[in-house]
Amino acid sequence: MELSTLDYSFIIVFFSIVLGIGVYVSKKSGKSSSEYFLSGRTMPWWLLGLSMVATTFSTDTPNLVTDFVRTKGVSGNWGWWCFLLTGMLTVFVYAKLWRKSNVNTDLEFYELRYGGAPAKFLRKFRAVYLGVIYNVITMSAVTLAAIKIGGIMLGLQPWETVVGAGLITVIFSALGGFKGVVYTDFLLFFVAMGGAIGAAYYLVNIPEVGGIQAIIDNENVKGKLNILPEFSDTKAMITILIIPLAVQWWSSWYPGGEPGGGGYIAQRMLAAKNENHAIGATFFFNIMHYALRPWPWILVALASLVVYPDIASISEAFPNVPADKLGHDLAYSAMLTKLPSGLLGIVLASLMAAYMSTISTQLNWGSSYIVYDFYKQQVNPNATEKQMVNVGRLSTVVLMILSAFLALAMQNAMGIFNLLLSFGAGTGLIFILRWFWWRINSWSEITAMFSSGILAILLETTSLRTFLFNTETGLLPDWAELPFVMVVTTIIWLTATYMTQSETKEVLRSFYRKIQPGGPGWSKVLEEAKADNDEIVQPNEKWSVPSGITAMLLGVVLIYSLMFATGYWIYGRTTGALILTGVSIISGLLLIKTWNKLKDNLL
Repeated sequence: MELSTLDYSFIIVFFSIVLGIGVYVSKKSGKSSSEYFLSGRTMPWWLLGLSMVATTFSTDTPNLVTDFVRTKGVSGNWGWWCFLLTGMLTVFVYAKLWRKSNVNTDLEFYELRYGGAPAKFLRKFRAVYLGVIYNVITMSAVTLAAIKIGGIMLGLQPWETVVGAGLITVIFSALGGFKGVVYTDFLLFFVAMGGAIGAAYYLVNIPEVGGIQAIIDNENVKGKLNILPEFSDTKAMITILIIPLAVQWWSSWYPGGEPGGGGYIAQRMLAAKNENHAIGATFFFNIMHYALRPWPWILVALASLVVYPDIASISEAFPNVPADKLGHDLAYSAMLTKLPSGLLGIVLASLMAAYMSTISTQLNWGSSYIVYDFYKQQVNPNATEKQMVNVGRLSTVVLMILSAFLALAMQNAMGIFNLLLSFGAGTGLIFILRWFWWRINSWSEITAMFSSGILAILLETTSLRTFLFNTETGLLPDWAELPFVMVVTTIIWLTATYMTQSETKEVLRSFYRKIQPGGPGWSKVLEEAKADNDEIVQPNEKWSVPSGITAMLLGVVLIYSLMFATGYWIYGRTTGALILTGVSIISGLLLIKTWNKLKDNLL
């Protein structure tokens, strides 16, 4: 595929602007670690919200969605759509708590909520586990998608894509810090969305596809259009819908969909001006992330089934793609090769934008753990602000290099997605309850983290299954693996919780005094504090969680109905679209009413 001068112009201008932003903000970002990682906690909701959307608009996301649609149908996306429940809970319950904590990273929370040597170990270990290991795996999945796009669209070798895409990203990430990331995300969001929508509109209407109606009528597509799985297909109902909605959303820790908030979502909430801005940012993100953004990708994936009905047809059209990189996720990039000059340049720039936004966020977030939660805590407690910024920049480069090498060894986006889900299975309940149940301690999290990781490795690694259990097919059906890990992990961490001492009353009272979480889970602590004449409850503080859960449920109905309505409008199912649009309007009005009652408690 040949790029025209116009295409190159779009790409060069885009890169120049991104690097210019990084250089422009580098001086101010380098003044202190707070500026470098949180931009001085002065960010408005709309800028943070756009940044969250841009960050999750990654190069691997359209590939993953394409893989879901081609193998399981549109309904296969419930594997990540279920995390809307987590997102809404973060918006209306946890955003307030995170912003009140005033920590620099979500791992600093550990020494606010827990005490002693276990809390210090947990913070240090999670800094390495999340900031390096987990983060590198996530970034390598994103880079793998970039490799496939580069191979299909530009004929690049994997190493050429890794060097070209990674070099510019790591330069502006290291220079600009968090402010550079957020400012460029503002640009990257519009470039990425414009490219995705433009590509979808054009590709659906190319002669080989023939338009929306031709897609709907195509035999390869007919069985994959439903937003909900067929109720008569018991296995599909269990694996695609029931388990994600009943178990996965609250039990699994996944980047961008952390139960109770966390990761780079928490980083943006901590950077907000105040609690209301943190809530506004996360709510805006969830609307865009779930209700509107998936449909351009879904349309291209459906169109790809017309042009490339199977992997063999992709391999035939692109014989230079290495065999270990072939998969259904390649279909998205394959379709993009049919774009005309000009639009092709915009779409390539949008894909680069998606890649850079996600990687730059992961780099800044991961290096914040290394600096605050490992380097300053374990290596140099007296580190100056300049030293911390320099370590942050160095760790940014190292993380990029590690993820690049791992990406070269990977093959499939969906496999990585499932592995990450399994690694976090069973830990989510702790992240939800630790704010509201005094009995949870450091050992609860330590045992949950290790047990879920070990179980995931045993279930997902074929060589280990063969060695330990003499089977390659898995000990359990695919649909049962996640619930199994969740149940076993939960039993283990609950047992560890009751077999170990609770946190000291000083630690628990200090946490309550600062956060004011409220609820019956703290009644024992409050009664003991009252008996000791220790006033830890602030005057006029009301427990906002019941109202927050009501708002959460209304938000879920609002966004799911918007998502379904958008799909039905596209499919031409007018009656269903009208009904769902009406449901979204009603739930939106009820949410506004609930929010007006709730917001006074969130100031």
